[in-house]
Amino acid sequence: MSAAQPGKPRSFVIFDTSTNRHDDVLEHVERAFDLTLDRSSVVHGVGGVTEGFRTSRGTWARIEQRVPWRIKSAAWVGLEAASTIENVPMPSWYQSTTWIDTHRGLVWRADEVEFVASPSVKAAGGLEAAKDLPSTWWTGMRSSLKELGGHQTERVGVSQDHLTLRIGQVFENVDTTVDEWRTAHADLHWANVTVSGQLIDWEDWGLAPRGHDAATLWQASLPDSDLLARVEAEFADDLQTRSGKLSQLMHCANAIRIAAQRGTTTPFLEPATAEAEKLLADLRN
Repeated sequence: MSAAQPGKPRSFVIFDTSTNRHDDVLEHVERAFDLTLDRSSVVHGVGGVTEGFRTSRGTWARIEQRVPWRIKSAAWVGLEAASTIENVPMPSWYQSTTWIDTHRGLVWRADEVEFVASPSVKAAGGLEAAKDLPSTWWTGMRSSLKELGGHQTERVGVSQDHLTLRIGQVFENVDTTVDEWRTAHADLHWANVTVSGQLIDWEDWGLAPRGHDAATLWQASLPDSDLLARVEAEFADDLQTRSGKLSQLMHCANAIRIAAQRGTTTPFLEPATAEAEKLLADLRN
């Protein structure tokens, strides 16, 4: 068998759990956790790569798949590693199981976590629901991110190399050196925060530029100018730092790059382009 060419990504086919039968996988989880999955409660992630179920124990079971060579060790254990974080509202983690599926050429991982009845902001209505969040929600989220930022970890959520690469793919002549680092959730969009203020889906957490989480909520709010202004005001202390502005610029670069790859406009393209001009002016001074 010939080795893959250096630098050339290997292709793979996603196993879509929303359209393909996989009773053996679900039964494996039930045996491992000694519970029953409520099949009617299933929620699928993008492309069916992940899925979640309510359980007979009143908990939530999250099931994820990877091809072996795409397992990112930090993300693979993110949920259980997050259980060491204090004073940040998140679902409690109880147990996990991992196994090789030689028939499908996959590795599966399932986690049993606390069931959170409160819906995500996205599920509750998206940007409109976000605009209706009370002041106590914003105060609580600022407190959560401050507590999280002070947590000591060796995990990396967003590296300097990644930020430099993404910005450099779209913008030239930008000094991308980050001068402040904090522990971050690293994927804090409106689908990963609940209306009760819990932070969910902890696969990617780790060190990131200060203000990265606030910048992620900011990017997710770009299509609505009123919500964008609210995020800017609520998280001004972080977003107005150099690292915060670099995080925002990286998200703008991502929005512009994705639209270019798709060959069509998106709701994020125009506001991201406009905001990037302001950020570039500040960062290049």
